[in-house]
Amino acid sequence: MTDNNNNEHPYDAVPSTKPAATTNPIKKVSMLPLVFLIFYEVSGGPFGAEGSVKAAGPLLALLGFIIFPFIWCIPEALITAEMSTMFPTNGGFVVWVSSALGPFWGFQVGWMKWLCGVIDNALYPVLFLDYLKSAIPALSNGLPRVASILILTLLLTYLNYRGLTIVGYTAVLMGVFSMLPFAVMSLVSIPKLEPWRWFEIGEESVNWNLYLNTLFWNLNYWDSVSTLAGEVANPSETLPKALCYGVIFVALSNFLPLLAGTGAVPVNREVWTDGYLAEVAGIIGGGWLRVWVQVAAATSNMGMFLAEMSSDSFQLLGMAEIGMLPEFFARRSIHGTPLVGILFSASGVLLLSGLSFQEIVAAENLLYCGGMVLEFLGFVVMRMKCPDKSRPYKIPVGNVGSVLVCVPPVVLICFVVALSTVKVGLVSFVMVVVGFLMKPFLDYMDRKRWVKFSVSSELPELQQQENRGLEESLIH
Repeated sequence: MTDNNNNEHPYDAVPSTKPAATTNPIKKVSMLPLVFLIFYEVSGGPFGAEGSVKAAGPLLALLGFIIFPFIWCIPEALITAEMSTMFPTNGGFVVWVSSALGPFWGFQVGWMKWLCGVIDNALYPVLFLDYLKSAIPALSNGLPRVASILILTLLLTYLNYRGLTIVGYTAVLMGVFSMLPFAVMSLVSIPKLEPWRWFEIGEESVNWNLYLNTLFWNLNYWDSVSTLAGEVANPSETLPKALCYGVIFVALSNFLPLLAGTGAVPVNREVWTDGYLAEVAGIIGGGWLRVWVQVAAATSNMGMFLAEMSSDSFQLLGMAEIGMLPEFFARRSIHGTPLVGILFSASGVLLLSGLSFQEIVAAENLLYCGGMVLEFLGFVVMRMKCPDKSRPYKIPVGNVGSVLVCVPPVVLICFVVALSTVKVGLVSFVMVVVGFLMKPFLDYMDRKRWVKFSVSSELPELQQQENRGLEESLIH
């Protein structure tokens, strides 16, 4: 490793991902655990999908979960597959945006996505307790609730510390358990289905903001797996296949429960709020199925926490390996896991877990949209700038096709932004400004040698003038 001023060196090669010395060999993640990690990074099942029915009725809700994967999930998954096999290293989208647009914009996408991940993860222990508080009222508030959030966060953080393979197979077990009750519900509902209910729109107006945010919330974050690419066995083959299976799994896990619930139970849009699928399961199959769905929902929240923390912590490790963050973020535990990254992400979760998230979550969606625009732009620029660079998986389209692939999700992003409130926009703007200030401050720390920054000695420089010109044009 060599010291370097990280502001001077754009990236156009795969950085070395050599782990620190460990007492145990690091096991790479195989296909099945990776599919379930993707499942939990993106969705975790239909929990929260009820809002689409409340916002727009059965017909538009069902159509949304059919059409949205083609507009958003498939393009994002395809781009992630291509760029992750081009750059099979931890850090994922940070590396390819840095390669295309320069380190300033690579840092910005890393900042926005990490912040989104921490906000997400702060929600999951809270939601876990919300699903259980009807059975255990003491978890509703006070010291028992605070202690439970702390214990859950520490327990799941420890699982992340023990290794990504353990996290992956834990996600498999949680995923099977979480989806089984919906498979049972779908089968039990068949004799009770009234297909005409699926075509109801109702006389109430459509709440497009709630509708799009619900679809967006349940079907995004396909790029998160790219931050773990350096930990995947045979990533050039495993990642594209896992993303393909993940798209199918996520789409069906949302669509089929809504199909069964809206077809077997008379729809009153007002009651279709978060958690209502458990009540639907009780109406269809009885109290035992309702309890099973409630426990499955709580389990799913824990699965999402595990997957998100893994993605966030390996992202910080990858950013440190290419010199965007201080070198100590690249330190690994004896299990090969990003020790400082895990502790940093867990601290952020604990700090945010006591806040009200309604406005912050909406701001998170805007930050996520901003990060995705940079990723799409980075994908197109790399197609133009490095057409002959090795891509073990490549979307079978030319340069024009690479632009067209990005058009549907960018149009969707424009709708999400246009429907946001002024307050949410201001919160998002402040978060972006923090990222803009943080990068030059870190560069100043590097120049003054206050802390040590490193990049791989195997990471060659690009033509600096070309990238600096591109970066300056984007800033101005």
